[in-house]
Amino acid sequence: MSSEAVDRLVALLDLESIEVNVFRGTSPDETVQRVFGGQVAGQALVAAARTVEATFRVHSLHAYFLRPGDPAIPILYEVDRIRDGRSFCTRRVVAIQHGRAIFNLSASFHVGEDGLEHQFPIAEVTPPEELEDFATRWAPFADELGAWYTRPRPIDTRHVDWSPPDRRTRLAPYQRVWLRADGPLPDDPVLHACVMTYASDMTLLDTTLLPHGGDFDETHLTMASLDHAMWFHRSFRADDWLLYHQDTPSASHGLGLARGLVYSRDGQLVASVVQEGLIRRTT
Repeated sequence: MSSEAVDRLVALLDLESIEVNVFRGTSPDETVQRVFGGQVAGQALVAAARTVEATFRVHSLHAYFLRPGDPAIPILYEVDRIRDGRSFCTRRVVAIQHGRAIFNLSASFHVGEDGLEHQFPIAEVTPPEELEDFATRWAPFADELGAWYTRPRPIDTRHVDWSPPDRRTRLAPYQRVWLRADGPLPDDPVLHACVMTYASDMTLLDTTLLPHGGDFDETHLTMASLDHAMWFHRSFRADDWLLYHQDTPSASHGLGLARGLVYSRDGQLVASVVQEGLIRRTT
């Protein structure tokens, strides 16, 4: 594994503290129209966690993407300390650019307790070592993909269920993807949760397209994350393989809903994710 892109991701999530409860984040130097949603969500969770004692761990977050982020300027994150209790802490974070809110997040933190235990079992799937990485999977399309193909990627993704040409046909409404940070991460559980938050936005909304077929470049669709919720169930490392089992129960009226269960390699259900997004036809 190469850790250069991962080091950049860790730096991206290391926000600058500029005032009490106010943090500043930057975006990668990329020629993109808007900031990647997972970046804003990950940075907002970092901002919230910076105001919470280390004995608390994030157990849930709920977020709305309000406006496209501008990658050319920094993002300010303002944290509101809603509640500090003995077992739970709650934070609200607003991300601001050009004087307007582009994203807001509510996060709840919890001190771990003993209690009931159960989970859905992990599915039997092809292990990640037997699946193609991104570069191999998309190599036949490298020329037409251009810079999108060659840019560094901090998250290694291995798709269990499909290859790029499959996207032209109607597929089952689910996909399973192995993912991990493409390099070692520091031993900071907050960072691992933030990296998983970043990665959780990479393939989830894309799941809503699988039942509909069409060209995989989707040049006639506008897609954007609208809201995003996560629940963190058990401890994990984001630089170990995680299986992201995603499905899409519904799409209607230009909106698509997708869900995800995240499992560790040893079968522990570590997180659950739900997202609704815009999937608007442009022609």
